[in-house]
Amino acid sequence: QLQLVESGGGLVQPGGSLRLSCAATRSTLDYYAIGWFRQAPGKEREGVSCISSSGNHLVYEDSVKGRFTISRDNAKNTVYLEMNSLKPEDTAVYFCAARLRSCTIDVQGYVGVWGQGTLVTVSS
Repeated sequence: QLQLVESGGGLVQPGGSLRLSCAATRSTLDYYAIGWFRQAPGKEREGVSCISSSGNHLVYEDSVKGRFTISRDNAKNTVYLEMNSLKPEDTAVYFCAARLRSCTIDVQGYVGVWGQGTLVTVSS
């Protein structure tokens, strides 16, 4: 069964950049849409971005448009989230999740296949 492992989180100053990775093990990512989500302390998990299995359909939550870029490298079985111009309000644990249907950033659209998360802290 597909398993996902996130990495790349860390501490960064406001205005800085990070690249998160979502690597698949035990199965190929080729047929899955992948979503990125985040959960800040005391808040509900929210959708950030997603990419379709083909890579042709991308979706971004409004607050990250123009700052975050999602991409995938099926040869490496990995999806990336490039985050630029980071703000303190981007601080959260970031998760990736997979689904065999169309791309969506609705948390309820992903059942079962979630990574363990990686912490992103934006602070001076």
